[in-house]
Amino acid sequence: MQPAPPEHEPFHVDAEALAAGLDDVRKSPSDGGTVELIVLRPAVDERELHDEVAADLSLGLVGDTWVERGSSRTPDGGPNPDAQVTVMNIRAARLVAAADDRVPLAGDQVYVDLDLSTENLPTGTVLDFGDAALEVTAAPHTGCAKFSARFGVDALRLTATPEGRFLRLRGINTRVVRAGAIRRGDVVRVTRPEQAP
Repeated sequence: MQPAPPEHEPFHVDAEALAAGLDDVRKSPSDGGTVELIVLRPAVDERELHDEVAADLSLGLVGDTWVERGSSRTPDGGPNPDAQVTVMNIRAARLVAAADDRVPLAGDQVYVDLDLSTENLPTGTVLDFGDAALEVTAAPHTGCAKFSARFGVDALRLTATPEGRFLRLRGINTRVVRAGAIRRGDVVRVTRPEQAP
């Protein structure tokens, strides 16, 4: 485990460069992608990089503060079970971050080289990491003021365009459906709802 670099002077990629970088995001594999980065959030605005984490059915990623975070989407204001683990496309993250050491500032936990589009990963799709498995939920994952401050208004706007929403540039929400380890380098296998036994 190592701490992520502290937040530093933001560098914002302009709209033209962001648009040009979408071609690379579109080339992400539709199946058999890999886990590129794992980030835990031990406290607000803190990040830790890990090579391996434990996914738990009730806690999400062990060591992350998801279980302590309230949500306006739940009746009791408790943590949202449909947003246990956030997953972001590493190519999209690198595009908006402009530097690898700034990627963890996006605030997501698992970064994969995988096509996260609504077409490729409909709600109910299971992402199998070998030991653990996550299910894609319908809970929307959208940008916020922190995302805009760190990566710029143009980056936030891009995630909200029709193509940005289709590609899920801001990432996806998932829930743990099989406990186990998630490791950097894991191959991610995709089982869509129509393929489930």
